[in-house]
Amino acid sequence: MSVDTARPTLSRRAIFILALACGVTVANVYFPQAISPLVARDLGVTPDDAALVATAAQLGYAAGIFLLVPLGDRLRHRPLILTLLGLTGLGLVGAALADTLPLLVTASALIGLTTVVPQIIIPMAAGLVPDDRRGAVTGTLLSGLLGGILLARTFSGTLGDWLDWRAPYVVAAALVLVLGAVLAVTIPLTTPPSRQRYPALLGMSLRLLATEPQLRRSCLYQATMFGGFTAAWTAIALLLTGPDYSFGSSVVGLVALVGAGSMFFSPIAGRRTDRDGSDTVNRVCFLGAIAGAAILALGTAGGALGVIGLVVGILVLDIAVQSGQVANQARIFKLRPEVRSRLNTAYMTCAFLGGTAGSWLGVRAYVWLGWGGVCGLVAILAAVAFTAHVLWQARATAAPQLATVPQA
Repeated sequence: MSVDTARPTLSRRAIFILALACGVTVANVYFPQAISPLVARDLGVTPDDAALVATAAQLGYAAGIFLLVPLGDRLRHRPLILTLLGLTGLGLVGAALADTLPLLVTASALIGLTTVVPQIIIPMAAGLVPDDRRGAVTGTLLSGLLGGILLARTFSGTLGDWLDWRAPYVVAAALVLVLGAVLAVTIPLTTPPSRQRYPALLGMSLRLLATEPQLRRSCLYQATMFGGFTAAWTAIALLLTGPDYSFGSSVVGLVALVGAGSMFFSPIAGRRTDRDGSDTVNRVCFLGAIAGAAILALGTAGGALGVIGLVVGILVLDIAVQSGQVANQARIFKLRPEVRSRLNTAYMTCAFLGGTAGSWLGVRAYVWLGWGGVCGLVAILAAVAFTAHVLWQARATAAPQLATVPQA
């Protein structure tokens, strides 16, 4: 990738605006989690049925990553991003006007499909900065992304309690339109690195999964960790607004506000990844997620102790998942610079398929086993990632030794 002007670069101001854009757009996938109890009450459906709105948004996001993000290697970034923002705005308006759950679920899936702007911005930015800054810049953009994920719940929970569940959709539509005007003068002019036809772009993402082992393991790491993340966040709204705590949706937003503190750790994780490597950061993150699940289990105690456990546990889990994301993307962006968007397509599709499965499993675990079952699910998924990591390192250590054994 190259910029139409002289040297590929991004100013600090541009990086800040792009990080803000990542946060504003990705929020559209997550703010339904905090208002699902309000949706259930207004539309006359059960809380677990209303949670389908959030699950549909994540599934749509996974589909959008696979179907639309590869276009970042084929089209100029500015018109592509502005078009997607316009479509997202229309979807948000449609959701605000929905009067039945099936219509809202459909609109939510369409919003998720087109709000994949962050997954186009991040590989674009990775190609516009020097190699020794890539981890730090990726961390900065992901801190904006995480801020959007977590603050979205504060925004929607508070606004939903104050007005109704439709208000967050209306405000989000207005923010998307304002963001489009800002990005129209911020995104640099880029020359797409590929002239492949669209079917070939999609096929390349699948081929990269088959041929790049570093990509496959990064996908596994994030699918399991992100699955635990979405399981916890989908179920925590049911826990806090249910009979154990009987809080309003605004309290879910306040818990998310505390969890948003994890966004400040992403740039730190980026610098540590540049210095120590992705594997070191991943290992710490897996153990951190297991610890976060154990702390979250205190939520079963109820009262002040339960609230403290939920707040601290969700913060630890958020830090672990987001820092692991930084390490994983830094790893895959080193592989083949000319296909960064398609590498990111394969990676994020797997991550959000894991997130969608985690959201669904989180609701089922909560209904069948209570909050303790959700915490157990989070711990199991993190343990799967850690076990895969240990096995990978064992094979990598054994391979050079086998190569030096004299042949008979």
